Amino acid sequence: MNSILQIKDLTKYYGKTLGVKNINLELKKGEIFGFIGPNGAGKSTTIRSVLNLINKTSGEVLFEGKTFEKNNTDAKSQIGYLPSEINLYDDLTVKQMLDLHEKFFDKDISERRKELAERLKLDETKKTEELSLGNLKKLGIVLAFMHEPKLLILDEPTSGLDPIIQQEFFNLLSEEKQRGTTVFYSTHILSEISKICDRVGIIKSGRLLKVEPVKELMDKSLSYVTVTSKNCDEIIKDLNVEPTLSEDNTAVFKNIADVDTLVKTLAKYKIDKLYIEQASLEDIFLHYYEQEG
Repeated sequence: MNSILQIKDLTKYYGKTLGVKNINLELKKGEIFGFIGPNGAGKSTTIRSVLNLINKTSGEVLFEGKTFEKNNTDAKSQIGYLPSEINLYDDLTVKQMLDLHEKFFDKDISERRKELAERLKLDETKKTEELSLGNLKKLGIVLAFMHEPKLLILDEPTSGLDPIIQQEFFNLLSEEKQRGTTVFYSTHILSEISKICDRVGIIKSGRLLKVEPVKELMDKSLSYVTVTSKNCDEIIKDLNVEPTLSEDNTAVFKNIADVDTLVKTLAKYKIDKLYIEQASLEDIFLHYYEQEG
């Protein structure tokens, strides 16, 4: 079986308020799957429902082909979870917190714990209540990674991390992928998706709009065209586009036609200047969000 996690028709209502509806998703072994959407789109609700931290209204979650329920301790021991907001025992030091976590597992994970703490420059002498947001997030990463789980579920993992630690974190993710670990990576930061993810799921208002390989998403033909010509009006009409700026015989517009169609259309007219800029991943997401209304 190539999949490690299957989410089937997951729906969650908070009373009459929709959290997420009919989420269907399958994570493949060894991939980094990006889960992208603005704050409030339903990312954390999906994750917390999957992990049984909140009760689902309906739907089913399978881990390695078996139904994942609250009391499934074997499955839980194979999952590492980093929540977007970390709440721990305030009166424990970082060392005590890590010691406690170690005791949950039968295998010896002390060396992995030590390696992670050193790489992330985590001070184990401080109490958790004394930690800054960044240091609290580093502790959360160590807790999620130290038992070498098969599946990592990370919710907004880089918030609070400085750039140097962020890069070390991305190095860790790359190493986990090479080991065959599956990563479910939830974020609203688009640049992180293009940097590390294999596939991406786009969620909006509690509904999964699209699942697609990142490379294919980047290969979309969306571009921004700036054209200067005395025939701008005819060009705009011919291409059926709406210019964002049109003055001095210059029009700027968003183009979704393939390059061949665009060039053949423009070749009908006398063009004084032409500039075509490939859309960024952020542009593509925003365009997709607009299209889905």
